[in-house]
Amino acid sequence: MARQSPLILTTLLSVIATATLVTGESKVGICYGTNSDDLPPAFAVVDIIKGNHISKVRLFNPNPPTLKAFKGSGIELMIGVPNENLTYISTGGVDAATEWLKTNIFDIVPANQVKYIAVGNEVLLRDTFYAEHIVPAMKNLYQALKNQDLDGKIKLSSPQASSVLESTNPPSSAVFADSSLSVIRPLLAFLKETGAPLMVNTYPYFAYASDPNNVPLGFTIFSSDASPVQDGGIKYTNMYEASLDAFVVAMEKEGYKDIPLTVSETGWPTSGGPGAEPIKASVYNNNVIWRALGGQGTPKRPHIPVEVYLFDLLDENLKDGQEFEKHFGIFNLDGSTAYSLRFN
Repeated sequence: MARQSPLILTTLLSVIATATLVTGESKVGICYGTNSDDLPPAFAVVDIIKGNHISKVRLFNPNPPTLKAFKGSGIELMIGVPNENLTYISTGGVDAATEWLKTNIFDIVPANQVKYIAVGNEVLLRDTFYAEHIVPAMKNLYQALKNQDLDGKIKLSSPQASSVLESTNPPSSAVFADSSLSVIRPLLAFLKETGAPLMVNTYPYFAYASDPNNVPLGFTIFSSDASPVQDGGIKYTNMYEASLDAFVVAMEKEGYKDIPLTVSETGWPTSGGPGAEPIKASVYNNNVIWRALGGQGTPKRPHIPVEVYLFDLLDENLKDGQEFEKHFGIFNLDGSTAYSLRFN
């Protein structure tokens, strides 16, 4: 390992020490991406998760062998509807939604193990062809759940990338991009009506990696000496909280002040790019965990807790994109941790 600055090491040790004092129901889960050709068997993965006292997992698609491994494990699940399934569920009506839920989820795992269904993932960034089908699919799935008295137990949302926002610096200037409004407005109305959170994927690392000469590293990894951003009466000491409040502000400008946030993805890579190394990943993720476990909200909404799913359980060597995309794994293939981290 490369020599680390005393500041980073001090920050890490402080966060870990603080995290040991936090108790209560966990607001922290982990994403289990499977875009790899060397993953352990699904049952071994479940053992890794349970062995580290992780109680919430996000699965990006309803792969039957994976779901079978989680059945009866006591692990609460967020299960994704693949983007390519949205058209079928949207155009097929409630019957199609009911059949999709039965075949892909409820025939394999009990409904009481499912907390969220994530309808698509970053569709407005990756697969705009399916954008018009997001909310109609959600409405059909909601009615299918309601017909089974599950609408109050399983919440539906659709994870969005930060690219649906524009003018985010400072956070008080944030608005939803014009190109996203035709989807975002009915989505927010649906979330408000059903009591579900807005799911967001946020990665301060991406901002740093895209411009390491001008984006302060300290502001992205919670360093105590980072220059704060003053936004009116609010002082932001890190990009993570600033990015979340940008979503809060954008929702308020659309007339929605109380829709909670769930961070459906965030993390820091250990290799493959500038600043990508285990010690920095440890500092970043421990800070995120500490805030979630403490029930801490954002500077703008300090008393509304933010639930978080860290990305990623294991490295994914088949992912497209830049090299660092393949190195977000928090655990090694043998189940050992890639760096120091506390989930409870």
